[in-house]
Amino acid sequence: MNEGRLIFAQVSEMIYRKQFDRCVDLHPMPRSSRGMSARDHFLSMLFAQLTFRESLRDIEACLRNSEHLHAMGIRGNITRTNLAYANEHRNWRVYEALGHVLIRKARRLYVGDANGLGLDEIVYAVDSSTIDLCLSMFPWAKFKMTKSAIKLHTQIDLVGSIPVFISLTEGALHDVHFIDEMFFEVGSIYVFDRGYLDFSRLHRIAEAGAFFVIRSKKNTKFSVRESRRVDKSTGLRCDLSIRLSSPKGMKSYPAKLRRIGYFDEETGKRLTFLTNNFTLPALKVAAIYKNRWKIELFFKWIKQNLRIKTFYGTSENAVYSQIWIAICAYLMVACLNKTYKIEESLSRILQILSVNVFQKIPVTVLLTQKQFEKAEIMSENQLILKGF
Repeated sequence: MNEGRLIFAQVSEMIYRKQFDRCVDLHPMPRSSRGMSARDHFLSMLFAQLTFRESLRDIEACLRNSEHLHAMGIRGNITRTNLAYANEHRNWRVYEALGHVLIRKARRLYVGDANGLGLDEIVYAVDSSTIDLCLSMFPWAKFKMTKSAIKLHTQIDLVGSIPVFISLTEGALHDVHFIDEMFFEVGSIYVFDRGYLDFSRLHRIAEAGAFFVIRSKKNTKFSVRESRRVDKSTGLRCDLSIRLSSPKGMKSYPAKLRRIGYFDEETGKRLTFLTNNFTLPALKVAAIYKNRWKIELFFKWIKQNLRIKTFYGTSENAVYSQIWIAICAYLMVACLNKTYKIEESLSRILQILSVNVFQKIPVTVLLTQKQFEKAEIMSENQLILKGF
């Protein structure tokens, strides 16, 4: 029974204690903080993400000597010094491992959902997002002469927009290198923007028994081997079987490719796709690429709703730890959404959780339509003064 337990405690138990301890054991701390365990650190930083805390001082003010600490599962002393030490020295890979635990849990929950494309194959979207940093405060992440940055490389399952694989790198690293880290599932479809166009790497995907859909570049040289008829009223412009004709292209990708031209009436752009899948209808290939926008929504959501643009520490370990804990928060909200069948956006769920973390009611009662309507009414009326 969840009755009488804090909302925060119910959310944090999406990760079982044994799972957490195994992740900590994988990456032990050389010199542990006496006043704060790894679990205390994680729960404090998770609280900061869920409630939009601004700084370590803000976190300390909310949690130090709070009567709710024990009920939240925190046993240590929450001070700025302890938090700063943990951010600096607690290996960020602990929270990366926690993220993968939640990824597996979320994918199990969303496994029965449709991807909106009418396909049995799993479709993955791959892209990156740059997180800008101040050069004077984050010199280790130098990106350009005047700024620092890191890149969040992500592969998401289009079912539920669940991140499957994430890699954090320096901002200057080209996107195409992320393909080298990926594992390709036989029969699955991987969708890329043209920044990932590298024919030797694409050939490795084809040899692994997987499929890709990627935008072509204008300077791609090829020879046409076969042309199929298309219905131009649907937006299609061509459906060709081709081979690369440049010496480098023929060496990098010696097999046939499929080239599909499509005119998008919404944007007025003509798009050209390359794929190694010759069985899907051409219009379906265009629809697969169009659904790639879900990964853009994922990046937009975490940047707008979680704290990954301003940081509580300036070291590489502190930044990576905060980003991975933010991803854990996203996955926890996604799991709650599916577990309790809440027909609301993840943003609104997070808003409700943020102002009710210390409430002692079942999370199922909190996340009901009635509660959402009440929160919406309060939001609309919060600037209305009595008597006016």
